[in-house]
Amino acid sequence: MSEPRPAPEGRTAFRRFYGMETRWNDVDRYGHMNNVIYLEYFDSALNRALIGAGALDFAGTGPIGIVASVGASYFSEVAYPDRLKVGVRVERIGTSSLTWGFGLFREGAALSAAVGRTVHVYVDRTSRRPQPLTPELGALAEALFARPQEIAS
Repeated sequence: MSEPRPAPEGRTAFRRFYGMETRWNDVDRYGHMNNVIYLEYFDSALNRALIGAGALDFAGTGPIGIVASVGASYFSEVAYPDRLKVGVRVERIGTSSLTWGFGLFREGAALSAAVGRTVHVYVDRTSRRPQPLTPELGALAEALFARPQEIAS
């Protein structure tokens, strides 16, 4: 049995939003935003959430998040110059991993132009062995956690 086809999601499925604007070089020769650029916007929103929560350790002492999986589904075109909001949520909280969910919305749009997902596994910087989530990551995950029934469109 195949998985259901992804569908655009509404803004209420996401816990926090970050404003962004498309850049001239985001657009490909077909006049719409290149598919890989969506992942860059998702990554930027994720890092803004981590920085805001004090959960991104620039000092180099705590665990680091390694991307185990990443993907996106696209529903409508985004172009230049579009103003965007990237919604962020946490879909799954593991012992040493978080599954992040994203929705990219054009200004004023009720439904997402794309949705994405990233799985981070948090590991020791040296050994690369999984480490439990830090208190900061745990608190951020709880604040952004969306239960499955809340995610449904």
